[in-house]
Amino acid sequence: MHAAVITFPGTNRDGDIARALKQAGAKVTHAWHADPELPAGTDLAVLPGGFAYGDYMRTGAIAARANIMDAVRAHAAKGGYVLGVCNGFQIACEAGLLPGILMRNAGLKFVCRMQHLKVGRTDTVFSSGYTAGQVIKVCIAHGEGNYVCDDETLTRLENENRVAFRYCDAKGDISKENPNGSRNAIAGIYSENLRVLGMMPHPENLIETLVGGTDGKGLFAGLAAA
Repeated sequence: MHAAVITFPGTNRDGDIARALKQAGAKVTHAWHADPELPAGTDLAVLPGGFAYGDYMRTGAIAARANIMDAVRAHAAKGGYVLGVCNGFQIACEAGLLPGILMRNAGLKFVCRMQHLKVGRTDTVFSSGYTAGQVIKVCIAHGEGNYVCDDETLTRLENENRVAFRYCDAKGDISKENPNGSRNAIAGIYSENLRVLGMMPHPENLIETLVGGTDGKGLFAGLAAA
């Protein structure tokens, strides 16, 4: 797996996610927001977390119109893989790669803490390192993580089994934990062809026991093995 990690002005998790991918065995190349193309041989385009362009206008709105995003959209249209984490999820939605949008947290406060997630389907390259229904612990750090979409889109996501992760408590109860007010406790979703994943939590920060856990490794292991 050859991953291109894209840096926008204000991105601050590009190093973390590059390290997680390399640790899993993937080849990583860094790309810049003004580049007209993705690096040659890119299998996976990665939109990391941070505050691209200072989150002016709306989170992800300016970054979605950066030069390199035309190449990312073309990559996705050809069936290439795309991973958007936190700010990257916001960018993916603004760029039309995923449905819906990320709004201000329901509590109108920035949330930064450890968070349990329930894994959805496991037949994608992003989730093959987990088991269906598994509860994992990663971390969240966002002010605009409230996933919002219309009823028709929500029904389609649910019926097509495209919810990748849901917020839950340690026992997997999704009714007990929803840190930002997302519809149906959605923490991550897939595109129709299951090759684009957007998620608010940060799996790249839970790959070492030193920092409190390794539950994020499953995502990157699956990608590297693809």
